[in-house]
Amino acid sequence: MSGFTWPPEGLPARGDARPRGETQAAVLVPLFLGESSEPHLVLTRRRADLRRHAGEISFPGGRHDDEDASLEVTALREAEEEIGLPREDAKVIGELPATSTFATGYLIHPFVATIPGGTAWRLSPREVDAVIELPLQEIREGRTLATLERRGITFQTDAYVVEEHLIWGATARIIEHLFEHLRDGGPQAGALTLG
Repeated sequence: MSGFTWPPEGLPARGDARPRGETQAAVLVPLFLGESSEPHLVLTRRRADLRRHAGEISFPGGRHDDEDASLEVTALREAEEEIGLPREDAKVIGELPATSTFATGYLIHPFVATIPGGTAWRLSPREVDAVIELPLQEIREGRTLATLERRGITFQTDAYVVEEHLIWGATARIIEHLFEHLRDGGPQAGALTLG
């Protein structure tokens, strides 16, 4: 993607929630096989009236709580709270590199999981406006450079556009890491074909 190099040197080990100057958070990167056995990615659109990242497309997830045994538990808990995905339905197959949100000071630990197709979503009315299920191939084909304006500043950023959905920022960087992992044939790349 852009000239950003993430993760920086010296990040905590996998799933380690020790503070490093950024707020530790975790997201679930849920994948399922659609009717034609095509891999799909599950994303959320945040409510437009939220204080941070309002209306943006993201993965289900959030801040690590002290009660969470690990960041993986955080990702599973948040997915259950935000979109009603039962923890037992998510089979975590790996972790992608941690990704910073830059402006808001979060360090996001993404956990990739396979889930059953046809899940009936139960949205958190306080946080989530919609669940978006997109074929991985359409996301890959939607890679582009977008010009955005935030807080009066205009900038260009790598993004993915699928239909009316604009995916950018940390979510786009996580997706790029997922594609790199699949392209490089990571240890769990074949798990997507297992259903």
